[in-house]
Amino acid sequence: MKIELLYLTYVAALTGLLWVPYILDRVAVWGLSAAVGYPDNPPAQSPWARRLMKAHANAVENLVVFAALVLAAHALGISNAAIATAAMAYFWARVVHVVVYTLGLPWLRTLAFTVGFLAQATIAWQIIAR
Repeated sequence: MKIELLYLTYVAALTGLLWVPYILDRVAVWGLSAAVGYPDNPPAQSPWARRLMKAHANAVENLVVFAALVLAAHALGISNAAIATAAMAYFWARVVHVVVYTLGLPWLRTLAFTVGFLAQATIAWQIIAR
């Protein structure tokens, strides 16, 4: 398997698992019955869980772009060190983004997001420049 496809799989798996901690917080804060139901006025979740929910939404939004770029490069037969490195950088940037977003560290969150964006731009450039 090409490195970029492997890291696409890692990114998709990470994104697919991000809901687990904030749902566990929901059960802890609301109780099981309310967490599986539709309470009218649920209490606020823990601040870290609210931030993780936002990080998860951001991860989903960016997965669309990253996946499209990696799959386009693969379909076009474009695979090189720049794409592989960008895919690895993107994955680790997303890991850092989730952690620092959840911890509430805005400058590091923005830096991690920017690294991920630059990784996407690198892949896009490799496709366009071909």
